[in-house]
Amino acid sequence: MSEPDIVVLRQKIHGLSAEAYAEELRKRLPERTVALARTPEEERELLASAQVATGFTIPEDVIETAADLDLFACVFAGTGHLPIEAFESKEIAVTNASGVHGPNIAEQVVGSILYFTRRFHVAERQQRESHWQSYQTFELEGSTVSIIGLGAIGRAIAERLEPFGVETIGVRYTPEKGGPTDEVVGFDDEQGVHDAFARSDYIVVACPLTDTTRNFIDANAFKSMEPDTVLINIGRGPVVDTDALLATLRNNGIRGAALDVTDPEPLPSDHDLWNFENVLITPHNSGHTPKYWERMADIIAENVHKLDEGEEDFRNRVA
Repeated sequence: MSEPDIVVLRQKIHGLSAEAYAEELRKRLPERTVALARTPEEERELLASAQVATGFTIPEDVIETAADLDLFACVFAGTGHLPIEAFESKEIAVTNASGVHGPNIAEQVVGSILYFTRRFHVAERQQRESHWQSYQTFELEGSTVSIIGLGAIGRAIAERLEPFGVETIGVRYTPEKGGPTDEVVGFDDEQGVHDAFARSDYIVVACPLTDTTRNFIDANAFKSMEPDTVLINIGRGPVVDTDALLATLRNNGIRGAALDVTDPEPLPSDHDLWNFENVLITPHNSGHTPKYWERMADIIAENVHKLDEGEEDFRNRVA
């Protein structure tokens, strides 16, 4: 087996094959040898001489034998599963997939907002019943949308909402950095956060799960929301207290919820959340996009060129 420059490790994401990923890399880096590992043994053999590797992770014992590896490109945005210390001990830079999901998840959020604004769930029910009757709807223009988390996905959501003429409030760890929203408050600003909840027609959870964000949307948060508020969660299920959400829905405390992530997940078939007409549930589907490998290949191609120039400020570097 010839020595490759780049190794694509065994993986499948959203039904997309690793071979398709390798092809996207070859298109962008025609002067480079891109190899696809199909077995654990091939992974170990190819990693022994490759300069760049990309995939879910690399076992620590294999990292020890990857003598020439300079860069590992993780295909997930989250890197908590990686043996970061092992990479650092071998001076291997690590990058993630931040930004890859921005367009498709932002589209899911906009679609979810419009679903409730135009009350398509009412139309669906009436269609099932073959019942023709006009019903009241809402209008998005002039609404207020709070976005919890202003990372790459949160920023993409704010950008796509701008043409709709809405006011936006962002919640982030470092509010002094500002953001693409009209206002920004900090996670630790309890008064500012609850003020945002109270003013919002739509609240979008777009943050990762941390000690700070676990149960961030709890019973106290729901008390601050107006009955016409809609909650949208495309972040992580445990950011929302499920028991508090159920209690709020049963008491008509909010207008509805669009949940791409849940707690627990997968959602059991007998769970009460399935029974609400005003709850839209998708099976952690917002991350699906046919352009996943294209965007990942763009990141890697940019970083390979930086590697050639001796630069270390790689795009999406996390270690």
